[in-house]
Amino acid sequence: MILYGHPMSRANRPLWLLHELGVPFEHVPTHFATGDTRKPEFLAINPNGHVPALVDGDVTLFESMAINLYLARKYDGGLWPKSVADEGRAFQWSFWGMTEVEEPLLTWLMNTAVYPEAQRSAVKAADAKQRLEKPLGVLEAALLGRPYLLGPSFSIADLNLASILAWARMGRLDLSRWPWVNAWLTRCLERPAAKKASGRG
Repeated sequence: MILYGHPMSRANRPLWLLHELGVPFEHVPTHFATGDTRKPEFLAINPNGHVPALVDGDVTLFESMAINLYLARKYDGGLWPKSVADEGRAFQWSFWGMTEVEEPLLTWLMNTAVYPEAQRSAVKAADAKQRLEKPLGVLEAALLGRPYLLGPSFSIADLNLASILAWARMGRLDLSRWPWVNAWLTRCLERPAAKKASGRG
């Protein structure tokens, strides 16, 4: 099994999962900034020219969430839901993270921490931060009284969503207004596999 991507990209999601699962894999560092994703040999794997991409035997996949749902379903490792209802919830939270959280959080991060000072927009950062309030409130209510999204155990739903919200930690976004979200995210990101995928352990 081969995973293509850079740890500081969305490839961090399947990297984290592969470390959780403990299955053997080869990681091929692939970065858009170096032109790696435009090389013919990579475009044959992912014609979109983006990372991550996964080759698992005769299966080739792109899109980080699709890769993670595939890996968790195939190898389980205790992360795949035990009921059809919880499978639906795992899909729900994975896609919800991409549609409701990822864009405003990434916009906020780029305009507060990533872009050079001269390229940052305080207006865009403030707007993105305001737009994050609603989804963070939704997640706070969902986590109220429980350690993880599907119940007492960490699952693929938590990993997929926490891999997005990890950007809040990168940019030092204050989550104190959402204590259940804050505590849940800390639990997720302090897992040994999460640390290993991000080069923290």
